[in-house]
Amino acid sequence: MSISTSALKNQASELGFVLCGVTACAEPGRLQQFHAWIDAGFAGQMHYLSDRRAAYADPNSILNGCRSIVMLALPYGASDSGGSQQVSDNPRTQVLNQPCSQTVRVATYATGQLDYHDVIHGKLKQLKSWLEARHPTAKVRGIVDTAPLLEREFGELAGLGWVGKNTLLLNRRWGSYFFLAALLTDLPLDLDPPTEKGYCGTCTACLQACPTQAFPRPFVLDATRCISYLTIEHRDHIASELASGLGDWLFGCDVCQEVCPWNRKTPQVAEAALAGQEELQRMDPRLILRMTDDEFRQRFRKTPLWRSRRRGIVRNALLCIGNQRMDAALDDVIPLLRDTEPLIRAASAWAMGRLQGDGWRNAIEQALATELDSAVQAAMARALSS
Repeated sequence: MSISTSALKNQASELGFVLCGVTACAEPGRLQQFHAWIDAGFAGQMHYLSDRRAAYADPNSILNGCRSIVMLALPYGASDSGGSQQVSDNPRTQVLNQPCSQTVRVATYATGQLDYHDVIHGKLKQLKSWLEARHPTAKVRGIVDTAPLLEREFGELAGLGWVGKNTLLLNRRWGSYFFLAALLTDLPLDLDPPTEKGYCGTCTACLQACPTQAFPRPFVLDATRCISYLTIEHRDHIASELASGLGDWLFGCDVCQEVCPWNRKTPQVAEAALAGQEELQRMDPRLILRMTDDEFRQRFRKTPLWRSRRRGIVRNALLCIGNQRMDAALDDVIPLLRDTEPLIRAASAWAMGRLQGDGWRNAIEQALATELDSAVQAAMARALSS
């Protein structure tokens, strides 16, 4: 006999989750598509996906004896305004869709005061305790995007929404600006009907707007061309043609969400800890270039930006500076030709090749004379030939 979930859903709502649905613990229907996506090379350097390939086939790899999966959505990025706004009045759109030559952009999800993992884990712990208090022998485990679970697939199966052409889970009321989380349990909970219909229609706005053409076809993302992947997961040098497409995105990207019609009118509600901080929504990249490792750690240790570490964020900042032709940053760029990180030295040369301000050529030539890393040497040579 299954267990009613109405009280569980009410509790989830009190904790701030705006969507809650339950589906059965089973092999996800799109598993073979997931395998084909990896085999096509679209996962790039995210080897952890391939390494755990078998685990994705069965949620029991996360919780042995799992029978039910509670899928949850928590909105992010906007303060509690108590209402809805059109795109033209939407603070997310105003901030993120207007490039500025002296600042860089951060994806909305990463502009909160705290890392979303910490915030959501705290809520899952409360929901887990609530469920265990009513079912003392139950096995329960909460997860937030670090376990081998195809969250969007199970979100669709739990009725939270449909997977759109930009591969994000979409909901007609909440759009796509929400985090997904899951609570797995061995309890036989009442199941919700799956979402069986998508509502993208003939719209291709997300596919057309992508600055790096990361969608080879609808519903398929080539992560190796995605700005979010390149600025967060990709740990090496970024090819020049892709670096040019980053524009002023320092960390992540929101383009395919910002142009989505389903995000035109969504409730502007988010946890205070996940609401966008103005200082992260628009950042002066020169301040990032000047940070030491300790300063970077102190500022970003509890935010999503920490994932890329200083080497990745400084690399990204340099590419943004080059793309935006931030001539005023040249004096901060030149010293990084001598940084201890090859990744940063190469990006510095790339940016200087774009800026070409006073003394840039001489600075690169002097650095090249003593440079030992072959990849950096190549980057410096390309900059000098530009």
